[in-house]
Amino acid sequence: MNEATIAALDRLDALRDALDGVALELSIAGADAARDARAAAVRQIDDYVQPRLAHLDAPLLAVVGGSTGAGKSTMVNALVGVPVTRTGVIRPTTRQPILLHAPADAAWFASQRILPGLARTTGVVREAPASEAGEAPDAARIGSVVLVADERVPAGLAILDAPDVDSIADENRALAAQLLAAADLWLFATTANRYADAVPWRLLDDAAARDITVGVVLNRVPPGAEDEVEADLRQMLGERGLGAAPVFVVPETALDERGMLPAERVAGIRGWLAGIAGDRAERARVAGRTLAGAADRLAVTARAVADARDEQLVTAADLRGTVDDAHRDAAARIADATKDGALLRGEVLARWQDFVGTSDVFRSIESWFSRTRDRVTAWFQGRPAPTIEVERELESGLHAVMVDEAERAAADAWQRIRHSAVGRELTAGSDLSHASGDLSERASRLVRDWQQGLVELISEQAAGKRTKARVMSLGLNVITVALMVVVFASTGGLTGGELAIAGGSAVVGQKLLETIFGEDAVRRLAAQARDDLERRVDALLAEEAARWDALLAPVEAGIGGDALRDAASELGAAMRAVEREPSGASRALERSDLVEGEAMDDPQEAAVPGEAEDVHELDAHPDGARGAGEHGGDEQGGHEHDRRAP
Repeated sequence: MNEATIAALDRLDALRDALDGVALELSIAGADAARDARAAAVRQIDDYVQPRLAHLDAPLLAVVGGSTGAGKSTMVNALVGVPVTRTGVIRPTTRQPILLHAPADAAWFASQRILPGLARTTGVVREAPASEAGEAPDAARIGSVVLVADERVPAGLAILDAPDVDSIADENRALAAQLLAAADLWLFATTANRYADAVPWRLLDDAAARDITVGVVLNRVPPGAEDEVEADLRQMLGERGLGAAPVFVVPETALDERGMLPAERVAGIRGWLAGIAGDRAERARVAGRTLAGAADRLAVTARAVADARDEQLVTAADLRGTVDDAHRDAAARIADATKDGALLRGEVLARWQDFVGTSDVFRSIESWFSRTRDRVTAWFQGRPAPTIEVERELESGLHAVMVDEAERAAADAWQRIRHSAVGRELTAGSDLSHASGDLSERASRLVRDWQQGLVELISEQAAGKRTKARVMSLGLNVITVALMVVVFASTGGLTGGELAIAGGSAVVGQKLLETIFGEDAVRRLAAQARDDLERRVDALLAEEAARWDALLAPVEAGIGGDALRDAASELGAAMRAVEREPSGASRALERSDLVEGEAMDDPQEAAVPGEAEDVHELDAHPDGARGAGEHGGDEQGGHEHDRRAP
């Protein structure tokens, strides 16, 4: 294996990992199609692209596909010359695909080199009519493939009879699509009555997009209609970029007593397959063309998935923005409530004014300030309250505002998210319409922590001996409460008597602090205290918004669309380097280049534990697994291969 191929395999692995890891969680427009395309691309990498790129010299796999009742199994039996796969009118007849290969090629297919997700069983041909040939339809064994070695199959090319592409069974249709995606070339069967059906043409359109080699069998054509139907079919093929595909017309023909078509009816198909199998250069061309087309198709798929991923991230960002906006708005409302004086309403003002009007602390302030104090205290009557009561009332008010606004934010975000279908699906089974159950406790802790921060702030400011002495004589609690009042005492939200009281309270508190620290220091203290509170509130609301991470993080996790596009571009460049490698095409099918012993000279050495261990009889005469001595080993002898062709 040359360096270019090794590099391409690395790039292929990177693209596979990127496709497999991209998140498409949201059910937005196009998401289902993108998920299906991603899964199909990953499966094709595993089933075909990686093994073909790693083993360019492996035998070709020709998959026979087509619509229900197109006669695929009858055609396969005719190609081999014995009934090996079941035919009949009961649908579906082919549930477990049968892979026919030359005995010399057994190792290539007994291992998990291609179609690693399908189990292997070994079929033994026995005598029986076509209606009883092969495996009896068994849905439980849909995930396995029967391997049949027969010398009538030319070395270098295997034939696989696939289920109907339009089967009534979902699993059959899925398996048919998987097998066709793992093929080096298609032999596509249709009938004169059904060649214009939509389902087959969707698959043929995919073949054209992948640039895969296709042979089309037009089966069961009524006598006299051959030219007309073939011309129409060829025109349709040409319009879809498949004009070069050979068309094999099989007239309506009676089957013999074993349910077999006369050999001459499939002579053209047999000759086409034999010509490919017997020509090393042609096999290399077919394999290289299909591989290049598959790689190009992977790039197209990767870009489409990348676009879908970008849409997922945009939608997730919108949902995240809705949640974050609701909680940022709540934080802003809390900040406003701490600025407009609303927290100094009612009982808080009463407690503070009782304290201001009676405390000996304020008697040392200048006489002009005392007159302002007297006017303020005239609003109050009753028993003086200690400073701790003021502190508790401030705590209670701040706590209530935070809890109320957090609840409002949760309800608002929930309602806005649930307004869209994608939001309703995202939130199915969840309930984030209320704030966290422990919000009240966390809000209380926030207030206490903020107050402790004020104490530390004041202590840092009181560094000088004189300032520290004043603070100690008054008490940290008094200074802290005064600072809280100054922070909350803007009068924007108060009216009437509350306006005068709050204004006077702020003057009293600020004057006290200025007497101790100075005017500039007080302004800094108040600004720092407010900033600290707002940071803590923002963090609290951010924690509430983060509850949506459980729903949104799986959508946001993983790579973005650009990483997928880069991986696809890098694979494309690596594949072009493989195509430019001088030794690549000329030596693509040299058996001396076999890698890792997967195609050994002795087919009996190919058995891998757990692989192809079951043996089942298939229908034919006991000697059906052996030819009539017509097998030849010289690949250069075209006529010799014609005699032993399928």
